[in-house]
Amino acid sequence: MKKKVLLFADVGIDDIIALIYAYLSDDIELVGVVADYGNVPRERAIQTANYLMTYVPEEKKFPIIGGAEIPMTAQQPTFYPEIHGEYGLGPIIPDKLGNTSENFFEIVNLIEQYDGDLTIVSIGRLTSLATMYILYPDLMDTVKEIFVMGGAFWVPGNVTAVSEANFYSDPVAARLVMNYADKLTIIPLNVTDYAIVTPEMVDYIDSKGRTELLKPLLDYYYAFYKERNPDIQGSPVHDAITLMAPLYEDMFTFRELPVYIVTTEGHVNQGQSITDIRPYINFEEDAKKHRIAFGFDYKKFYNRFMSLMTGEEFG
Repeated sequence: MKKKVLLFADVGIDDIIALIYAYLSDDIELVGVVADYGNVPRERAIQTANYLMTYVPEEKKFPIIGGAEIPMTAQQPTFYPEIHGEYGLGPIIPDKLGNTSENFFEIVNLIEQYDGDLTIVSIGRLTSLATMYILYPDLMDTVKEIFVMGGAFWVPGNVTAVSEANFYSDPVAARLVMNYADKLTIIPLNVTDYAIVTPEMVDYIDSKGRTELLKPLLDYYYAFYKERNPDIQGSPVHDAITLMAPLYEDMFTFRELPVYIVTTEGHVNQGQSITDIRPYINFEEDAKKHRIAFGFDYKKFYNRFMSLMTGEEFG
């Protein structure tokens, strides 16, 4: 049976790779996308989401919902055009397709519509998701499962030495979600940094013609990563592997642990995700725990990603 997925995204390159994966997949029914600030401003995220709809087959189209514009910290967001392009599309400048009207309440309608059968996947800042827990905590308890791309547990961050971008950009929201969400799985940099798509993979996917967007996006993305780290072999598709996680949990090894998010502003540890991995610690029975991915089978990821993107069977 198809996974019914509501996607919260900040619409950068890796978010778009996840969206491409979703609409090519026969195992995912994308019921909506919440377009948030993050890699680009909210207005551009919505515009880019509308542009992407021109590539989605009519039978797979989904509503676009305008999400958060600023974080709960009240800090001004930092955007990343050098990584994702001005519109989150790398070198592509989309046609002006207008904005989505204010329709945040549509999230409520979707959760009610798919009562107990909805998977939420959050691959951007957690502001909109946290807002739902503030406004509708009982409703959120009816969501079947939640997968979040975020955090870096005792590995280097990608914004500071210890902090990952989604948690760093709104640590208040991240902490709120950690405190209130149930049935939550976290897919952190511990695994997403290794979900590498090489230039050779990109060229082969492009030759098969299932999507014309992937190559210009990942070529742009890889150029940034290669300049920052000459040893890197390809582009990490953080968000695509998070979207794949509800389908293929066997790709990962998990541990159930409590999670703490540092909310101190303006310091190297803003947004740091912390858990206690000492093997001799016994947590209190009522300690809230979440499932965290610490290990990752790259071969399974490669075979499944390439099979879908090319239409050929790998592995």
